[in-house]
Amino acid sequence: MHIHSLRCFGARPGTGNPALVIEDGEHDPDARLALARARDTTCVFVDLDGDGTPTVDFYYPHMRSPLCLHATLAVAAVLFARTPDAGAIAVRTALKGQVLELVRAQNDYFVRLAAQPVAAPDVDTATAARLLGVPAASLAAPSRVASVGSPKLLVKVADPDALHGLAPDLAGIAAWGKEAGVNGIYAWCRRGDGTFEGRNFNHLDPRLEDRATGVAAGALTALLGLGLLLRQGRATGADCLIRTRRDGAAILVGGLAETV
Repeated sequence: MHIHSLRCFGARPGTGNPALVIEDGEHDPDARLALARARDTTCVFVDLDGDGTPTVDFYYPHMRSPLCLHATLAVAAVLFARTPDAGAIAVRTALKGQVLELVRAQNDYFVRLAAQPVAAPDVDTATAARLLGVPAASLAAPSRVASVGSPKLLVKVADPDALHGLAPDLAGIAAWGKEAGVNGIYAWCRRGDGTFEGRNFNHLDPRLEDRATGVAAGALTALLGLGLLLRQGRATGADCLIRTRRDGAAILVGGLAETV
């Protein structure tokens, strides 16, 4: 078993969201989840399919996931280190068979993917406000569900102060998400400097709040129809920056990914 430790989506070198890339590891899902729990970090297992396309299998300490983009960036850094002249590298997700294209642009890595159809209905403002522990009047726009592979309820708030003043009902969000088929709530705002900022709520333990959530950045890009500079992690004491781009119908989500 070969384990690579990386940090992804850092706003500068030495920062970012940690992930472990594991090659030649256990194939049993329970053993993979146990390793993620033991390491207390996101793990992505890389396997080779019969056609030579790597399959990526994502595990958080509490669950298996259909897609995790910061871990996919970690995979990109590992694979491009071996084939630095490759223009693009394709991988396939284990749970849903979604094909992702990995590309590199100077010091950043990007995952090229597309908006995905979602069956979950949008949520009324009163419900979104109740789940986030704020008055309905404090939400800046109707909430929407969007996805690039892992559906998120996107809830806009007025500004960074409102974003960091939320009091989310984490148990309520988890119960609602399980029923609706949505992977939590991503609250976001537009900052005064034209960039965006967000927070992701899909854990029962507030200490496990994401430092950076690439699937939410991709979903927000799909919703707004424009590329973003999205900041995240202030609530966790981290400093992360996610870059997204539009390329026709494709969405690229990326940033720094470095070995530690």
